[in-house]
Amino acid sequence: DWVMLLLLLLVCGMALANLFSSTWNGGPHASPIFYKQLYIMLFGVILILPLVSFDYKELDTLGFIFYGMVLLLLVYAAFFVQSIAGTQRWIDLGFFRLQPSEPAKLVLVVVLASYFSRQEVGEGLGLLDLIKPGVLTAVPFVLIMIQPDLGTAMMLAILFCSMILFVKLRWTTIAALGVLGITAAVVFWKFLLKEYQRNRIETFLNPEGDPMNQGYQIMQSKIAVGSGQAFGKGFMEGTQGHLHFLPERHTDFAFSVWAEEWGFAGSVFFLGCYFFMLLWGINIALSARDKFGALLAFGLVMLIFWQAVINLLMIMGWLPVVGIPLPLFSYGGSSLLTTMLCVGLLMNIRMRRYQIKG
Repeated sequence: DWVMLLLLLLVCGMALANLFSSTWNGGPHASPIFYKQLYIMLFGVILILPLVSFDYKELDTLGFIFYGMVLLLLVYAAFFVQSIAGTQRWIDLGFFRLQPSEPAKLVLVVVLASYFSRQEVGEGLGLLDLIKPGVLTAVPFVLIMIQPDLGTAMMLAILFCSMILFVKLRWTTIAALGVLGITAAVVFWKFLLKEYQRNRIETFLNPEGDPMNQGYQIMQSKIAVGSGQAFGKGFMEGTQGHLHFLPERHTDFAFSVWAEEWGFAGSVFFLGCYFFMLLWGINIALSARDKFGALLAFGLVMLIFWQAVINLLMIMGWLPVVGIPLPLFSYGGSSLLTTMLCVGLLMNIRMRRYQIKG
């Protein structure tokens, strides 16, 4: 799939240029962070070759094996690894720090696609039909919440909702889920959210109320995005990032740096490339040869799409800061490799769209 591959390389090229600028320390060479991301990105591109060489239908059964493996990794991360900044999310492998919650999102898409591909939908799924897939989602959801990682846990819930809507629900089921969702939101707010998580939501509603503490990130991000104006300040000329006003400028707020340096025109170009890649993914889902392939492709696109939308709305102050990266663009090895696997599987599905069903 040359279209998907070229779009992937184009987005990755812009991501590397942005990372070079956001982490540059004024010396003659790029930062170690840049080289680490470059090596992981090259490995991810190379990984696509073996990924497209097998029939994706094998994941219909292998997915549950991967699901069990990911659950073991999540249990290990939640209870047995050293805490970093009050969280237990990473497993140190020596040469690489694995964040198992990232591949957990991909594996959940695979097992949900496998489960729903075996179901007769008819007039739509009822509440009882959602018990098994709900449990499949709830187990990793709880393990990730324990770490704690609210943003990634919510992504699992969003993926579950996206896929059940794609499969088809009865209207009564949608109404019942709406009531359950509102009830769950109230329970989470009162009993399950930690204080810093509540502060993030309150800051989102009124960032100016605490501009030097909780509201600082959002306000500096909005300043960076707005100061780019039409055509930006130029590559490596952004002041918010290089003068260290903007926090997390190579991870959560990477696109703020891009918007400041390349302006509205550069932002539109990047987003055009990015979302055309996702539209191409939807086209792959529509042209898949079987139900499992269509569900898998749709879930993979939703995994990238929702993370991108949440991150972009977050940096513009339209959503609370929840620590969700912009796939392919934000720094982070586990997120990058997971997204590369998603793209490789999409290419796999498209390659086999004319294959005779066995």
